[in-house]
Amino acid sequence: MQIIDKRKALMIPPLLRLGFRPFFLLGSVLALLAVPLWILGLFGHLGSLQPSGGWLAWHRHELVFGFAGAIIAGFLLTAGQTWTGQAAPSGRPLLLLVLVWLAARLAWLPLVPGALLVLLNVGFFVLVALTLGRMLWAVRQTRNYPIVVVLLLLALADAVNLLGVWQANDAWQRQGALGAVWLVAALMGLIGGRVIPFFTQRGLGRVQQVAAWPKLDWALLLGSLLVAVLHVSGVALQASWLVAVVFLALGVGHAIRLVRWFDPGLLRVPLLWSLHLAYAWLVLACLGMALWHAGLLGNASPPLHALTVGSMAGLILAMLARVSLGHTGRPLVLPRGMAAGFILLNVAALVRVLLVEVWPALSLWLAMLCWAAALLIYLGLYAPMLCRPRVDGHPG
Repeated sequence: MQIIDKRKALMIPPLLRLGFRPFFLLGSVLALLAVPLWILGLFGHLGSLQPSGGWLAWHRHELVFGFAGAIIAGFLLTAGQTWTGQAAPSGRPLLLLVLVWLAARLAWLPLVPGALLVLLNVGFFVLVALTLGRMLWAVRQTRNYPIVVVLLLLALADAVNLLGVWQANDAWQRQGALGAVWLVAALMGLIGGRVIPFFTQRGLGRVQQVAAWPKLDWALLLGSLLVAVLHVSGVALQASWLVAVVFLALGVGHAIRLVRWFDPGLLRVPLLWSLHLAYAWLVLACLGMALWHAGLLGNASPPLHALTVGSMAGLILAMLARVSLGHTGRPLVLPRGMAAGFILLNVAALVRVLLVEVWPALSLWLAMLCWAAALLIYLGLYAPMLCRPRVDGHPG
């Protein structure tokens, strides 16, 4: 509150006062629309209507670079102000970032040149990285420099993916999208490793937080970055025992964290069990990928969707529900009905991971409906908060 002019800040429209507001809102709207559109396109219900590169290319890209990218940007641009004491983008600078993100979504229209699709999408991640990097550099906060590195690697993965779309190269599309998925997992491990035990301790009123294990934290970050690079390079697209060992180590490391963080009291608090459950999906995803690379699982799709639906979307929804309360000046009391949203999203993950091989079409439609219902609940409860001033009268 001491690093900005309160009078000027309160003159800014509420939606543009901090990064979490527009990016949480727009990212959630994109997620709500993207999965139903993908299912409708997959089953041929949209006729000849399709984005550049087709529905599969769009689906691969938008749920990682579009949806997760927006949430990551909103979270980091907001958290960066807390971490550094430097004013985060608001007003016109924030609006510029939002417009770049929106233009990148519209660049999927068929008549837009492929070069512009690449430029806008990659440029968005570069701009976010430079913005956060400037804030961190101003106070020489080396602890968070790895986050900027991950953002730049996301820009690289996005370039590989979209060059694949532009050149109709399916291998490049897969390399970029899968690499990005594991870069997001690296951020989930990095940020989740800090906030999940802290939120658990605060939420349960425990006196002492679980002690960090820096060596394990670094090992998980570097391991996640390694598998991301192996995917971007194409090495991990084929089953490999060496990659299986890396995934097994990641799964065991994340499981150790989860056990250390566990407190029976969290099972009574949706704001907490939703975080821990999302992290458990990350453990399952890593172990599932280890099985696939070892030749013990016939399809890599189930562990991939355990990561994207169960862990990535699950952690995003849980974080949105908490961060949106705290940063709008509200007490950390979950609105009535939001716990049902957490449950629906996890049902979507269970159906997508476990039942698709048994009832393909029915399972996809059911997973889509649960996903959409979960996002609708969040938007119905939280969109008004994101568009209105803080309830305590402060800027932000």
